[in-house]
Amino acid sequence: MYFIQKYYKTALFACLLLSASIAKANPVACFSTNMGQFCIELLETQTPLTTANFLSYINSGAYTNGIFHRSMPGFVIQGGGYKLVDGSNGKTLAPVTTFPPVINEFKISNTRGTVAMAKLPDNPDSATSQWFVNLADNSLNLDNQNSGFTVFGRVIFGGMTVFDAIAALPPTSLNLGGGPTPVPLTNYNGAQVLISNFVQINQIAVTDATGVFSEGVVSFAVDIGTGEALEVSLRLIEDSPNYIFELDQATITTLPTKPANVATFSSQSSELRIPSVMIDASTVVHNVFMKLTNPQSFQFTLISFD
Repeated sequence: MYFIQKYYKTALFACLLLSASIAKANPVACFSTNMGQFCIELLETQTPLTTANFLSYINSGAYTNGIFHRSMPGFVIQGGGYKLVDGSNGKTLAPVTTFPPVINEFKISNTRGTVAMAKLPDNPDSATSQWFVNLADNSLNLDNQNSGFTVFGRVIFGGMTVFDAIAALPPTSLNLGGGPTPVPLTNYNGAQVLISNFVQINQIAVTDATGVFSEGVVSFAVDIGTGEALEVSLRLIEDSPNYIFELDQATITTLPTKPANVATFSSQSSELRIPSVMIDASTVVHNVFMKLTNPQSFQFTLISFD
């Protein structure tokens, strides 16, 4: 009996990398900028306080018309500190109004493509509005200082090409109010810095889906019918003649609370059903139906979706 329970717990499923929180699946925030579009999956299950903090800034409009104010090629691109506001003489740059600091929630390593909170030196619980994207594997550095920098998201859908393009802009040393900062500027001729030279965030849209499919992996939270929910990842291993996904057993994590927006797996029918999966910045598919077709390798075949 133990073997059967363990088997179905492992066989559970299918789709992408980290999802679900206390009340819903991981939100995805998509940013439109003058350098292109990128999306961040917010890892709410692991970092609920930091994710809530980030969403509060988005919902307040603090990041809309924001700029990326720090570029350190090979290390990080940082934003969340300044935004463009309307003044008597047109648009000007102003500091983002900050909320109370958030408690540090370091759990996830600062590898390339992860998104983390900036904070004050020697003050782990000082993060407010500023955040950065890791351009490289910075785990040896950022995981081991100031109690670790809290990773709360990951760039998905190929969005790192945008950050690589920003990193390719020659940084220009500017004093935005807190001392000289290497600021990425676009179409800058070396003369007076114009508002149009800043790398700007024009719009942000937040989407909640059960799962996310990015870079050949679908992640989601699933109810396995035993009173507990798991988050899992399925990797696409074949796309012809059928779409076949294989469970990455190393990603299985038991959730403390079952999310409201969750996939379901039936051990009786071997069927996996995912209410919705986000597959790119503007597309969500619904009613994804998979079937466990190779129990030995924990492989699922895609049957249908809307």
